[in-house]
Amino acid sequence: MHATMQIAIVLYPEVTALDAIGPYAVLSRMPGVDLRFVAPEPGIVRSDSGLLAIEVEHALAETSAPDVIVVPGGLIARRMMHGHPVVDWIRAVHPTTTWTTSVCTGSLLLGAAGVLEGLDATSHWRALELLSRFGARPTLDRVVVAGKVITGAGVSAGIDMALVLVERIAGQTVAETIQLAIEYDPQPPFDAGSPLKASAEVRALVDGIVSGVRPGGR
Repeated sequence: MHATMQIAIVLYPEVTALDAIGPYAVLSRMPGVDLRFVAPEPGIVRSDSGLLAIEVEHALAETSAPDVIVVPGGLIARRMMHGHPVVDWIRAVHPTTTWTTSVCTGSLLLGAAGVLEGLDATSHWRALELLSRFGARPTLDRVVVAGKVITGAGVSAGIDMALVLVERIAGQTVAETIQLAIEYDPQPPFDAGSPLKASAEVRALVDGIVSGVRPGGR
């Protein structure tokens, strides 16, 4: 590992907060890193709920050669695929990164930047079919490593993705140490965290939420 490895976590308006904060909680504990949040412009970036605001100090333009990039997702990613400064930045920096990574629908932005051509990749389960538009081979695996590209599935999988990344950079002992430090020992109260396990009713409710319709018709 470099004496200092620069890791850039991308933020943009309407990002899904845990997509970014999950990896941050892991990667910020890795020794020898310069971790920064970056955005198209410095300033306040609000999450998809509008309730969480993060102040970003670094613009994409001043982060031109990061060693690692982490691209989180959000419902807005489907619209960003068709042209956005984040996609342009990914396309520009990917050739010189050591690792290019994504969480959830962040993989759609990797695809739009031309990163996923011919690679296995994952995303949120409702967005998987879109990956094939970019020449990727969609998979339901929670974390996919394809060369220097690592994609994580939906939202909470960002923690898993980041631990895999730490293991590849700093070794298993460091990764396990961070896992214990954040007490990441998932024991979900319900076995409904995958479309293969959830009921048809629950899947339909998620479809409604993603389409902008809340349970109960709100």
